[in-house]
Amino acid sequence: MGQARLQIRLNPRSSRDRLAGREGDVWRVSLAAPPVDGQANQSLLRFLAKSLGLSPSSLTLAQGRASRRKLVLVDGLGQEELERRLEGLL
Repeated sequence: MGQARLQIRLNPRSSRDRLAGREGDVWRVSLAAPPVDGQANQSLLRFLAKSLGLSPSSLTLAQGRASRRKLVLVDGLGQEELERRLEGLL
């Protein structure tokens, strides 16, 4: 397969977890988890894994641990397949 790259703009402390749309190459994700002690980062990886039908271990937070802008690496999916699955969630 390969490894895809997913750029995220995270909005923590939202009313619910959801994929909120896309702005260019950046996907907006809203999560209920607070940005405290890595809770939002862990919640983001769990949410994405479940939404994409992947194991949580196939996702890696590569950049943005303390930022709203994040880069997630996704093992086992090509970039086109990742984009197709995300589009299907909107």
